[in-house]
Amino acid sequence: YRYAQYESVPFTRLARPLGRSRVVLLTTAAPYQPDKGDQSARAPYNAAAKFYKVYSGDTSRDHDLRVSHVGVDRDHLVDDANCWFPLPALRRAAAAGRIGELAQRFHGVPTNRSQRHTIDVDAPEVLARCRADGADAAVLVANCPVCHQTMSLTARHLEANGIPTVLIGAAKDIVETCGVPRFLFSDFPLGSAAGLPHDTASQDATL
Repeated sequence: YRYAQYESVPFTRLARPLGRSRVVLLTTAAPYQPDKGDQSARAPYNAAAKFYKVYSGDTSRDHDLRVSHVGVDRDHLVDDANCWFPLPALRRAAAAGRIGELAQRFHGVPTNRSQRHTIDVDAPEVLARCRADGADAAVLVANCPVCHQTMSLTARHLEANGIPTVLIGAAKDIVETCGVPRFLFSDFPLGSAAGLPHDTASQDATL
């Protein structure tokens, strides 16, 4: 498999200070489906639990999202969704005034090995939803190796269409090869890019 490679990188500046910006969260984590087998952190890879279309969720509610992905380091993964889905950390950032506000919806981006499908179908759909939400900026969190490519391609599309992004991830080589304008390299195992488990200080610092 050859990961996406680009030499040029699109870049959009923030239109207003972050403390007055509406921020949207993008994730590759999958909603828990009780009829699709074991989806716990230590479960084997479970393809049945994947999702294949962009989905959205209400950021005012808590959600049970899992990372049943290929290549996630399950020896170091625990059942703390804050490691891969920093919605509570974003709420705290909004309450502290570090961001202006959190968008009313977050969006799930399918982990698709087809670069063409991500570029032609999923990324434009994410852009449309971010625009509908009035997002000023987007935070993208990647999990497995292919997730890092998916989120890199999505970030590139958003940037090329006027929405600044920052990608949080652990697969530095994949992200740098694809090329994104802002990347926080989180030196943790795959699946824990958003911070250490059960460690609010680590999760807030990462965000």
